[in-house]
Amino acid sequence: MTYQFKIQLKGITKPPVWRRVLVPDTYTFKQFHLTIQEAFGWFNMHLYSFSDKAYRGSFRISEPDDMDDWYTIPTHDAGKVKLISFWEGDLSRTLFYWYDFGDDWIHTIKLEAVSEEVILKPRCLAGKGACPPEDCGGVYGYEDLKYVFREMPKSGEAKELREWLGLRKGEVWNADYFDIETTNNRLSQL
Repeated sequence: MTYQFKIQLKGITKPPVWRRVLVPDTYTFKQFHLTIQEAFGWFNMHLYSFSDKAYRGSFRISEPDDMDDWYTIPTHDAGKVKLISFWEGDLSRTLFYWYDFGDDWIHTIKLEAVSEEVILKPRCLAGKGACPPEDCGGVYGYEDLKYVFREMPKSGEAKELREWLGLRKGEVWNADYFDIETTNNRLSQL
């Protein structure tokens, strides 16, 4: 079976940043994590976890580490827990994916549909908005970046941001940019 998810970054608007993806129901949460990384354009540089609430959920699904004993809630191994064990086709369940515990990127995950189709690789159906750059300072840093490029594109601050982002001379950064073909090419490599 195949799950269709809508995954959206919390706190980002104008434009919102979201992706609609198809994923095999047999995927583990670690495989789902890698799917989200590729669908959004993240670089898998930071820790992550899944939970039933954005903060202080009743469980965590993550990769095991030495800090697991410090949590007051059960931690489950993302490489062993399958998506089907959480959703079991229940469209009413929402999950949260927390990426980069410093920048604090919270993604809301909603199961939109379940189909009998069998797929071997994830696929992106739609999306909107450019993924925030890694280590840009979370929601507030990203909103500031968008503000500088929108309101002060010729400023020294915009020049510094262009250099930090590795943009070539004359290249423009666009918060609305989303390329489904590039996204699906990345997903096909999983």
